[in-house]
Amino acid sequence: MSQPAEGSIAPDFELPADGGVSIKLSQLKGKIVVLYFYPKDDTSGCTTEAIDFTRLLPEFEAIDATVIGMSPDSAAKHDKFKAKHDLAVTLVADEDRNALEAYGVWVEKSMYGRKYMGVERSTFLIDSTGKIARIWRKVKVKGHAEDVLEAARELA
Repeated sequence: MSQPAEGSIAPDFELPADGGVSIKLSQLKGKIVVLYFYPKDDTSGCTTEAIDFTRLLPEFEAIDATVIGMSPDSAAKHDKFKAKHDLAVTLVADEDRNALEAYGVWVEKSMYGRKYMGVERSTFLIDSTGKIARIWRKVKVKGHAEDVLEAARELA
């Protein structure tokens, strides 16, 4: 499975999001898009990451950037997650994992010696023309949203 590279066109997707809407990436052309992939709603790292992006959302919006989180959880789970933690970022549900696979973030992981398939925490910064400007893989949550904001400001 090939992974998209910096400079390539971001794979398009149309998926259900929280709040009963559907998000199509290609309809966001003209905006900077921060697309972050995370393993699971309401787990510690994923919650911290979503809260960090929510906290910085006004600064992303000031440079006309949209922040979208994606996981294999359902849109209904996303609604609960957002309500519980007062999240403002858009969360899309990729239950079939087609977009996760297109971005190369659905990978074999290993925990306590057990191998399983899961989401590698990654972020893709997509410029206003739909090209991938930057990729962060195996993201460490602390300070990550700030790093992404800094990179997004360079595109604005």
